[in-house]
Amino acid sequence: MRVAIFSDIHGKILLPFKLVDVYQKETGNKIDFILQCGDMGAYPNIENLDKATIKHARYDRDELGFYDGFTKVNRDIKTFLDNLGISMICVRGNHEDHDFLDNLEKENFQSSKFPIDIYKKVFVCKSGLKQELRTENDVLKFVGIGRIGDRKGRTEKRFIQEYERKEIKKLLKTRDTFDILITHDKDDGSQRGYGMAEIREVLDNIIFHYHFYGHTGEPFKQETDYNGITQSIKVKELEFNESGILEKGCMIILTKEKGDLSIEIVDQKLTNRLTKYNWKD
Repeated sequence: MRVAIFSDIHGKILLPFKLVDVYQKETGNKIDFILQCGDMGAYPNIENLDKATIKHARYDRDELGFYDGFTKVNRDIKTFLDNLGISMICVRGNHEDHDFLDNLEKENFQSSKFPIDIYKKVFVCKSGLKQELRTENDVLKFVGIGRIGDRKGRTEKRFIQEYERKEIKKLLKTRDTFDILITHDKDDGSQRGYGMAEIREVLDNIIFHYHFYGHTGEPFKQETDYNGITQSIKVKELEFNESGILEKGCMIILTKEKGDLSIEIVDQKLTNRLTKYNWKD
């Protein structure tokens, strides 16, 4: 099984799928799923944009990519996604229409994840619930934790909610081990005064081989977590820099084969095939 991992796509919903298509054609290696670490930019209604998205959308229409291409059928996009045949499973970020996502989550109360787009290719997984991805030969067990943490007791929907904390508490009582943890925020072990305490608690009490996160704006980084077991990986945001290219560590391939996990940091020679100026062609 191979899984492509991205973070912080901010409306460029189609870009991870296009990068996977390039990767498959260039390497001959099949990708089975996409995982995404939040800040999808899932805004189906322009009226519900948050202040940051409004600001960026004024000079970059890509911020509105979910609204433009994934709320009503675009035949070219549909054909491309159908031919690719891959789903993307995300956690919530802090830049999403959480009212929209809350309603979908309630409608799909019996499922651990739910589709959010017109093509049924983009899913959001519920925080703190056990998740599985399956192929013919392998099963990838993971947990997702969305939104961001807060040390000031704020309850706006961009912050982790009480019902999600309850699910995480249930998770902590299990003795399961998992392949990976996918989060938007990082843990709160940093001295910089941000992060999510619940992520730290999960990493201290449950065994994960890898933890992937985004949000912070830091470069790609791989290090051993404080727990001494988990490999903690900051995925670089999927953003074009001033030169119009994607930066190192924005696309990671996780492979599980016969129970063994490994990762590949996709070379920029490959990701550079898609630039700010040609990726929508």
